[in-house]
Amino acid sequence: MRTVFAGGAVALAALLAAGCSLAPTMKRSDIVAEPSPCTAKRFEVYFAEGEARLTDAARQAIGLTATQLQGCAIRKVQVIGLADASGAASANQGLSERRAAAVADALAAAGWPAPAFEVGGAGDEGAVTASGASEPLRRRTEVLVDAAPR
Repeated sequence: MRTVFAGGAVALAALLAAGCSLAPTMKRSDIVAEPSPCTAKRFEVYFAEGEARLTDAARQAIGLTATQLQGCAIRKVQVIGLADASGAASANQGLSERRAAAVADALAAAGWPAPAFEVGGAGDEGAVTASGASEPLRRRTEVLVDAAPR
């Protein structure tokens, strides 16, 4: 009985090996799709305290995103400037608007369609934490991009 079982195991192994070699060869692209770069994106551009001038890091972030979305249909771009709670509320509102405009100008210079832009500033609204400390991470502009394949 052991001989029959061993022979059956050898026959089964031979059948499996033959089946594997007869299976159609599949390519990775047949079962795995590469994600499209033309999807919604969100990124942030940070500024120095009290500044609306783009830093080198900000220009790099804008350039990388613009490159990623080349060839995509950009349907809408929301650019929202933010400011921390230091200083007067009216000054922070103006600062956040200037930050948003600086980013929108850089995106338009990179070839993005200006009519798709919604540019605004939130000032320092909500910029104070529960402990009363200013939120330095509010020294930024948020960019939300609605993009799709052409």
